[in-house]
Amino acid sequence: MSRVAFRVVVERIGRGAVPALPTRATRGAACFDLASAETVSLTRRRVTLVRTGFKMRPPAGTFLEVRPRSGLSTKGVLMVNAPGTIDRDYSGEVRVPLTYLFSGTYVIRAGDRIGQVRIVPDEQARFSFGPVPPRRSRVGGFGSTGT
Repeated sequence: MSRVAFRVVVERIGRGAVPALPTRATRGAACFDLASAETVSLTRRRVTLVRTGFKMRPPAGTFLEVRPRSGLSTKGVLMVNAPGTIDRDYSGEVRVPLTYLFSGTYVIRAGDRIGQVRIVPDEQARFSFGPVPPRRSRVGGFGSTGT
């Protein structure tokens, strides 16, 4: 079985720490880790856009998703707007919006892993008006299957 290797173009920007390119932590990892390009203090209930020091351009037919890291969530650090989408026509710096759940502060240091990026196929679609008949298995309405 041959594997397709996508090429994501990455440009370093800004001053400060020079983060490593996104990499997979293990061979079986589904995503590539993103590191912080700066040291910042997260405070409770405040969203901080943490710099990665990169612009990225996904290959044609794909887009990039930025996802949270589960290891940070166990420490009270959450990524808001997850997953985030990096469209092919976005040309700004990739930043990861983080917030802290607990009192006090949580320090993110330059080089700390703050998110993950995933390459996703971009399926084209066309929307049109028409009838949408109900399904027998879902007659209870939105949220009817429980939690």
